[in-house]
Amino acid sequence: MMEKIYKLFGFTDLNTDGVVDLKDLVMKVGLPGLAIIIFAETGLLAGFFLPGDSLLVTAGLFAAGPSASLNILLLNAVLIPCAIVGDAVGYWFGKKMGHALYDRPDSWWFKRKHLIATKEFYEKHGGKTIVIARFMPLARTFAPVVAGIAEMGYKRFATYNIVGGVAWITSMSFIGYFLGTQFPGLVKHIEKVIIVVVFLSILPGIIAAYRAWRGQRASTTAA
Repeated sequence: MMEKIYKLFGFTDLNTDGVVDLKDLVMKVGLPGLAIIIFAETGLLAGFFLPGDSLLVTAGLFAAGPSASLNILLLNAVLIPCAIVGDAVGYWFGKKMGHALYDRPDSWWFKRKHLIATKEFYEKHGGKTIVIARFMPLARTFAPVVAGIAEMGYKRFATYNIVGGVAWITSMSFIGYFLGTQFPGLVKHIEKVIIVVVFLSILPGIIAAYRAWRGQRASTTAA
């Protein structure tokens, strides 16, 4: 599916795994294209498949060195607002969709108590969830939507949205910029850098899943 979507936008230079080359992607779309991608990943549910973390690191690498094709400061100045607005759109969508859910009667697949539990969770932990989700693939696409559905206060959401957006864009892009400045040869081995970035991105999810499994196992043993 991803291969078809990339080809729809004109990216026919795919590697042997059918995945678009991120170096090629950054060079082709430039800063305007990067802005659209960042917004789409955070603001459109259909953008969950986009490679946000690795794309930002790659862009940072291209912004390093005397022959840089991107400016690191301009890159951040453009992409930070896109990330923030993207989450705001996701929140708005969830808010609109949530009103209908709260009035919906219980059914075999929908239980209002679960919606209430989600709302209570976001009232207690919604702030850090919005920030942490920025650094987790898939989660950063759906977290603002769930926050809207759970009717998290917008002022509180906006605060953490800004903090998370700034932290995500700057950290990822400047990691790439630092690596490109200190180790120029990494540009030739960018695939290995991306593998590390992707692993680190999904690591929090792996840790959380392991803790949940361990906790469940401990409860079962105690019972």
